[in-house]
Amino acid sequence: MDVLIHLLVGLHIIGIASLLGGFLTQMKAMGEGRARYTPAMLHGALTMLVTGVALVGLNEADGNTVNNIKIGVKLALLVVILGLVYVKRDEESIDKGLFGLVGGLTTANVFIAVLWT
Repeated sequence: MDVLIHLLVGLHIIGIASLLGGFLTQMKAMGEGRARYTPAMLHGALTMLVTGVALVGLNEADGNTVNNIKIGVKLALLVVILGLVYVKRDEESIDKGLFGLVGGLTTANVFIAVLWT
């Protein structure tokens, strides 16, 4: 079970990297007003969702305690991120505020995972 959990943690980190990397590569375009949500950002958010839910389930099944409030906050942020990226994925350019919101929420999600004990 531990190997599967560690494998899912790795995939979860790859999802975060895809979402945040997609945001960071669009920073210059955001300054010019032509940033857009890339497919990598959508796939990263979906990967985070699937692996995160699986990690919670496997940790519960393995007898580990899970902070449900922390997981709920992270899930709420991810649902907002996923909703924004999914709805606006076909637009040629995204408003700077909405684009920055996805980057900020993703960064907040990372810090919640690391700092909230």
